[in-house]
Amino acid sequence: MNKWKKELSLLLAVLMFTVLTACGTDEASGEEEKAKDLTFAQISWAENIAVTNMWKVILEDKGYNVDLNLLEMGFTMEALESGELDASLEIWLPVQDANYLERYEDTINFSEATWFDNAKVGLVVPAYLEEVNSIEDLNEHKEMFNGEITGFDPGAGTMEVTEQLIEDYNLEFELLPSSEPAMIADIDNAIENEEPIVAPLWTPHWVFSAYDLKFLEDPQNIYGGVEKIHHATRHGFEDDFPEVSEWFNNWKMDDEEIGELIEYVESTEEPIDGARKWIEENQELIDEWVK
Repeated sequence: MNKWKKELSLLLAVLMFTVLTACGTDEASGEEEKAKDLTFAQISWAENIAVTNMWKVILEDKGYNVDLNLLEMGFTMEALESGELDASLEIWLPVQDANYLERYEDTINFSEATWFDNAKVGLVVPAYLEEVNSIEDLNEHKEMFNGEITGFDPGAGTMEVTEQLIEDYNLEFELLPSSEPAMIADIDNAIENEEPIVAPLWTPHWVFSAYDLKFLEDPQNIYGGVEKIHHATRHGFEDDFPEVSEWFNNWKMDDEEIGELIEYVESTEEPIDGARKWIEENQELIDEWVK
C-alpha cells in the first residue's frame, strides 16, 4: 500500500511539473508575443497614410505586429501621453506642431531626429488666380472667395496656425474645418470649374503634381520657413523597443522618395499594397534604416 501511494505521488508530481512547465511556456510565449505588439497613430493625411503603412510593412516583415489607429492630432497626443499609443510618425516643427511640443514635452518623447527636412506650409490658390499672390491680397478679394478659407482636420497644428494668421493679418475670412480628403475634393471641384479657392496646404503632398497651385507670400512669416518632420513616442518606448527606436532615428527620405511612396499608396485600393510595392523597389534604402 505504501509503495502504491509513493508511485501515485510520484506520478502526480510529474503531471504537476508538466502542467506548470506548459503554463510557464505559454505565459512566456504570450509575453514575448505581447512585447512584439505596436500601435501607431494614423492621421488621414496623404503622407501620413503612406509612411504609417510603409512602417507597418517593414516592421511586420521583422516579426512585429503593428496596428494603425486613425486619430486626429489632439487625440493622438493624449493617447501618447497615456501610453495607449506607442508612436506618431509625423510631427512638424518648429512651427506647425509647436503648440503640442510646448504642451506635452514633459510627457511625450519628441525625437531630435527628422525624417524629412524640406517641408513647407502655407495658403495656396490655383495658379490661374493671377491677381492673388500674397496673403495681404486676400481681403481685397474677399467676395471672390466668399470670405472662406477651406480647411481640414480641426485638431491639426496647421489649422491653429491658420487661425492665428487670420488674426495677425486682420483677414475678414472664416476658416472652415473638414478633413484632408474633403478639402482636396473641394480644390479638385474648384479647379475643374476654374473657380477661386484658398486653402492651407503643405509639401510633401501629391496634390501639387496633380494641380497647378501656388503658395501665397507670407510677409509676416506666420507659417514659418522650412519645416522638418519628426516622430514622437510614448515614455518608455525606447527601453521597450530599442531596435525600433534606432530604426526610426535612421529613417530619412527626400522629396522624390516620399512623393513616389505617396503616389504608390494613393494608386492602390489598399494603402498597404502600395507601400509594399514601393518597399520592394527601394529595399536598399530600407536596409540603410534597419541595419
